[in-house]
Amino acid sequence: MEDCSLPEGSLFLGFDTSTQSLKATVLDSNLNIVCTEIVNYETEFPHYETESGVYRDPLVNGRIVSPTLMWVEAFDLMLERLHKKLDFEKITAVSGSAQQHGSVYWKRDSSAILSSLDPKKPLVDQFCNAFSLKESPIWMDCSTTKQCKAIEEAVGGALELAKLTGSRAHERYVGPQIRKIYETQPKVYRDTERISLVSSFMASILIGAYACIDQTDGAGMNLMDIKQRTWSKKALEATAPNLEEKLGKLAPAHAVAGFIAPYFVERFHFNKDCLVVQWSGDNPNSLAGLTLNTPGDLAISLGTSDTVFGITTEHQPGLEGHAFPNPVDPESYMVMLVYKNGALVREDVRDRYANKSWETFSTFLQQTPPLNGGKLGFYYKDNEILPPLPVGFHRYILTNLDGGTLNVLEQEVMEFDPLSEVRALIEGQLLSMRAHSERSGMPTPPNKIIATGGASANDNILSSIASIFGCNVYTVQRPDSSSLGAALRAAHGWLCNKKGSFVPIADMYQSKLDKTSLGCKLAVSAGNKELISNYAFVMKKRMEIEKRLVQRLGRV
Repeated sequence: MEDCSLPEGSLFLGFDTSTQSLKATVLDSNLNIVCTEIVNYETEFPHYETESGVYRDPLVNGRIVSPTLMWVEAFDLMLERLHKKLDFEKITAVSGSAQQHGSVYWKRDSSAILSSLDPKKPLVDQFCNAFSLKESPIWMDCSTTKQCKAIEEAVGGALELAKLTGSRAHERYVGPQIRKIYETQPKVYRDTERISLVSSFMASILIGAYACIDQTDGAGMNLMDIKQRTWSKKALEATAPNLEEKLGKLAPAHAVAGFIAPYFVERFHFNKDCLVVQWSGDNPNSLAGLTLNTPGDLAISLGTSDTVFGITTEHQPGLEGHAFPNPVDPESYMVMLVYKNGALVREDVRDRYANKSWETFSTFLQQTPPLNGGKLGFYYKDNEILPPLPVGFHRYILTNLDGGTLNVLEQEVMEFDPLSEVRALIEGQLLSMRAHSERSGMPTPPNKIIATGGASANDNILSSIASIFGCNVYTVQRPDSSSLGAALRAAHGWLCNKKGSFVPIADMYQSKLDKTSLGCKLAVSAGNKELISNYAFVMKKRMEIEKRLVQRLGRV
């Protein structure tokens, strides 16, 4: 194996522009974490008046956006804080992660703003007039149902679009969002010079020019031919006119976007030779940060949205789930399921039933038996993606549940006792993940699961994952795998650039995996076989109920 060492004394910086906060992780040349930092939007910037980092439009059903300038101001504050902790001269490469499916609309002539930033002024003061749309549609938005249907029809149906782009049309995807803007705000569309993803938007600020959209995050737009990894003419034409010139080019995730802009060299004393590696989406960066590189392994990220993802060597199109190019391996794909109702609905149930206390929430989980006495719940604080169900809570009790008998009765009820509500929520979320991951062709049972995200710190939730999926569950040293993955990708991109070609990322860390910040540890062993079998039976009953709910209430 060729020498894949990183320069001694160098630092690699990774950011994560997520829904509720901006995070940063810094790795040294041995891939150990030397610094972390976080900026919470809601607490640090009350003047934007967001709730959990977003606006929910009271006048337009399903419209959920974030103020674009808030991300810029958060970046200002983050760099000021990091500058007090680090010698920026030692930072050899920077990369980043950002919430997937968010989009930014640059006004005409904004490239001139990017290329002439004044180091004597904060970034936020210089971008006030840079955007044709002040608020960015984000992944929580579900106001484009009409556009999704039109795009699918234009390319020959939902499955055809999934074959072409990796996913059927989804309301939060950028293609349908662009079509909606073109149809409802034509002047905004005409006045837009460039459309960025949140990831390429942040990279653009760092290089002082429009950055390419990377191929992995670009797959979350319903616009890219996932096999050719180029823009699909068919998908572009189904979305809006003259779109390709507004999108710019695509680039591999490991490619260099450019050198860091003079603004950051002068204001924060970055090394002028610091490379900016392509930014990508938060879920692809999590895959990198968890060092997930073996087909058959799964990761579950329990964050603002919950996601399940794994690796496959083949693109198998379907109407559920999503396929993206693997950000650290050009020869494989990342398969993913996304649930909108993750942390925010867990917080909602905690506030309603567990005295607004995570400690009480965890105690309730501990005090209730697995399978919850047959109590099943469907909890949607926001319109859900998988399954496509509207806001609402639905509760059922299964009776005659003795050893997997088929003679099971179900009864819908208005409410459970507080302890059962907590377990019904957690088991319901995990049973849905297992059922839909199986339907998407992911392994059953997985070889192992790596759990990440805020809720992965809860041992009781990890025990439920092990029993429901029937495999060992591992955790990483810190639950924020996205900014860690971004820092790792910064190092990987630097190495690929130095070698002049792609280098397998495992070559960079494999020999020292257990000695670095990248190692994972066994948290919970697989549950007993009888319990796993019982959960499999309850999962089938849950899917039967889910199917009827979708038939009765489904949004798409």
